[in-house]
Amino acid sequence: MERTRRSLLAGAASVGVVGAAGCLGGGGNGGTDGNNTLETGEYDCDLSEPSDPDLDYRPVLGDPESDVVVQAFEDFTCGHCATYKLEHFPTIREDYIDPGTVRYEHWDFPIRVNETWAVPVASAARGVGARQDTDAFFEFASAAYESQGSYSGEAIGAAAEAAGADPCVAIADAQFAAYEEASTSDKSEGESMGVSGTPTIFVDGEPVDTYEAETIAAAIDEAL
Repeated sequence: MERTRRSLLAGAASVGVVGAAGCLGGGGNGGTDGNNTLETGEYDCDLSEPSDPDLDYRPVLGDPESDVVVQAFEDFTCGHCATYKLEHFPTIREDYIDPGTVRYEHWDFPIRVNETWAVPVASAARGVGARQDTDAFFEFASAAYESQGSYSGEAIGAAAEAAGADPCVAIADAQFAAYEEASTSDKSEGESMGVSGTPTIFVDGEPVDTYEAETIAAAIDEAL
């Protein structure tokens, strides 16, 4: 359930330094070796390796021509990213993205919070977005974050269904880490920008101090 901007701003003050720290990344990209078989649960899937994933796909919302660009680096296994996406991002979307004030970009930054799931969930999300549309990507992302801590093939399938996508195809994207190359490229770009943990938000190339809604909003307002 989305919270109002006023309640978000009131709640953000109580988060403090711990909330601002986010999840810190170590070496490596996180992810599986592609040999782990995902349990599909209620989904009767015959999983086969996806062919020709669109590695150039970038989830973008808002006005693609906006002078103000917001970049969000996230890891689907980071608890702070779940907090950002489920509690703070809806305010930014309502106030700045949907009106077309900014161009908003999602970037993957898989870190060693959970090596098993970071890249597979990111791969499933990208596959949903590339095959459906970017709204579906963000719907999948929110549904996936709600399952954080209990990821499974079935959870990925359910998130895909919630986004109007084929659950078996999404599970296959996760199983074979179909978009790992894209996620790794995103992480390399993030590291070149100084990203060391998630979520990290940039407004016009400048890192925002915290991921709370009012901090991001202030940075956007200053850039306008």
